[in-house]
Amino acid sequence: MCFVPTILSQTKYTINGVVTDVTNGETLPGATITVEELPGVGTASNAYGYFALTLPEGSYTLKIQYIGYQTINFPVNINQNLYWNFKIESIATSIQEIEVTTYHPDNRIHTNNIGVEKIQISEIKNIPVFFGERDILKTITLKPGITSVRDGQSGIHVRGGNNSQNLVLLDETTVYYPYHLLGFFSTFNSEAIKDITIYKGTAPTSYGGRISSVMDIRMKDGNNQSFEVNGSLGLIASNLSVEGPIVKERGSFLVAGRRTYVDMLLKMTKDPELSNKTLNFYDLNAKVNFTINRKNRIFLSAYTGRDALRIPNHVGVSWGNQIVSFKWNHIWHDKVFSNTSVHYSDFDYMVDFEFEPSTFSLYSELKDLCFKHEFQFFLGKNNRLNLGFDLKSYNITPGQLIAEEDAIIHPVKIKDKTARERSVYFSNEIKTSSNWIINFGIRFNFFSVYGIGTYYIYTDGLVTDSLKHIAKSPVKTYFNPERRVNITHVIDNKQSVKMAYSNHSQNIHKISSSDASLPIDIWLMSSTNVKPEISDQFTAGYFRNFHQNMYQFSAETYFKWMHDAIDLRTGGNIKANEHIEGELLFGHGRSYGLELLLKKTTGKLHGWLGYNLSRTELSIIGINEGAWYPARQDMTNDISVVGLYDFSDKWTLSATWVYQTGNAVTFPSGKYEINGEVRYNYDKRNANRMPDYHRLDVGLTWNLNTKGRYKSSLNFSVYNAYARKNAFSIDFKQDPANPDQTIAVMTYLFTIIPSITYNFHF
Repeated sequence: MCFVPTILSQTKYTINGVVTDVTNGETLPGATITVEELPGVGTASNAYGYFALTLPEGSYTLKIQYIGYQTINFPVNINQNLYWNFKIESIATSIQEIEVTTYHPDNRIHTNNIGVEKIQISEIKNIPVFFGERDILKTITLKPGITSVRDGQSGIHVRGGNNSQNLVLLDETTVYYPYHLLGFFSTFNSEAIKDITIYKGTAPTSYGGRISSVMDIRMKDGNNQSFEVNGSLGLIASNLSVEGPIVKERGSFLVAGRRTYVDMLLKMTKDPELSNKTLNFYDLNAKVNFTINRKNRIFLSAYTGRDALRIPNHVGVSWGNQIVSFKWNHIWHDKVFSNTSVHYSDFDYMVDFEFEPSTFSLYSELKDLCFKHEFQFFLGKNNRLNLGFDLKSYNITPGQLIAEEDAIIHPVKIKDKTARERSVYFSNEIKTSSNWIINFGIRFNFFSVYGIGTYYIYTDGLVTDSLKHIAKSPVKTYFNPERRVNITHVIDNKQSVKMAYSNHSQNIHKISSSDASLPIDIWLMSSTNVKPEISDQFTAGYFRNFHQNMYQFSAETYFKWMHDAIDLRTGGNIKANEHIEGELLFGHGRSYGLELLLKKTTGKLHGWLGYNLSRTELSIIGINEGAWYPARQDMTNDISVVGLYDFSDKWTLSATWVYQTGNAVTFPSGKYEINGEVRYNYDKRNANRMPDYHRLDVGLTWNLNTKGRYKSSLNFSVYNAYARKNAFSIDFKQDPANPDQTIAVMTYLFTIIPSITYNFHF
């Protein structure tokens, strides 16, 4: 705050307002407002499209820019405080625009973002995807530093972190398992989503709770100008969304639903082994918002979704998320904006095992309730201060074993775990006249474990002591100050260098015992035995535009150190285990890499080429004698190529190609026989590699003739076009022809998959 300008010789006034889409009233977060007469002076709209800019008295030309929208120049005479709503037009709806620019050319040069990727739904509409279903989480894995392990394995890994270290937010509410259909689809219906921002490096201090990344996904607010219907019909799933005004210009609603009908198709087959199986998912998004007056706006959003998988007389699994969010925007002053919100999230799963003569089930649930209040102070023409706090309560039902009275397995009831988390944070971004941008901040995090009961102390996996807690006071409290700093130096209009340091802590942990795509992992919280995971990350990058801003290039390198990293003891049991904390081992982790991105933003041919060279290792006492070993998600090379060619307004050809080094796995190093049964011996963990993964997807989009307001298109796509048999798993078995020999048997899920999707809008 000591950097606040104190020039008193000039009279200054503030222009503030909201940037929105002229056709539907959607607010545009991250729109830039610059002053043509004052180079380097400007601001950006916040997550709700609000901005405030303080200038000396005089006449200026404001330039308003946003990704995929036409730039507007607005002359203004500043002689008093002004409020103005800027309504800008999408390039896609503009008949004057000939050459399509999907990104403002200076966006990555002049912003203080490093390790940040932003994707809009409009950008992914032509990218070929699995079964023609647009998927934002699948699309972001085409950016360097963001990977998924292989087909059928849910989860995204960011800069070496595991898939439980990503904070996934839908309208600021935590989503604990963001996947459908064995991980092939995300829980996010593209028809309901406005955009996604992912922070791979230094996340703003307003985010906390994970040490790897933050994925901030925002739902559409709904069209406040006219009614609108969007939808698609695909081979295995369809979706439909309806939006429109409640009161024109002031309030709107959005309802979007999606369902797969794989199980319906299976019932049409004559094979009883297929027709009686269940495999489906659905999700439903809803949102309403209303502008009470110029200073107050409220939002209410909700999501529910569920999956069901059942193989009769064997196993059945169901899981789902339920989310509710309420937000209130208030403008206290031209320079002071606040957002107050309440969020509720509930994730649960049930696994039914159907074996004669009895059945039993595993059940787990995780709930959180959060209250958050944040202020944004627009202190000067190049100075913004954020200040806020949040309060969150957790309740975790660990993996319970539910069984009938006559079952051969006894039921197990493990006490629920409860905790409270409190955070206070602040950050300040300052732009200096010498082309430097500095953002620094700190987040103070307090995490307290509550609950009456017995708490055990473990040594080498054995109970060595216990503590009986009978008071309502915290059993254990952890305090972590999380420090963040970003520094950008703009060399000129074509290039800049950026550096960042960030410190994050995580108190909610997920323990996995296998590579299964089902959400049957165990969630734990920091306790008397489990300490918070902490990461320190250093990042540096160089950003450059070429050839009249047609090409964008960036190179980022990072080193991340992880403290109190968690891994499972060899042979550890996590299912319905009261002493699961005794099955855990702790140590350190490190991840480092180089990310290269070359993007072509204009012309008939556009797209990007991304490359990631990285290494992720763990050192945990009790595994590999404490030596460093590759983490499961370690993949040395990751390449992605995305290309789109616009033949005309009606035809677009697209293709993506990905290549990954096989991830680290543990194969047997020998075998032995006990009572005629062959067993395998495992030596070092993750000392082997799966086969390399690569795949080509192609797509063709045909925009059909427009009839009035009705627009439609057909998308033809081929997933895995050259039918590569990528390994899902490798099992080791005795060779039937020679029992003394052991053979490796590879399982793959599928080869080439064509699909067709019909999209419509009116």
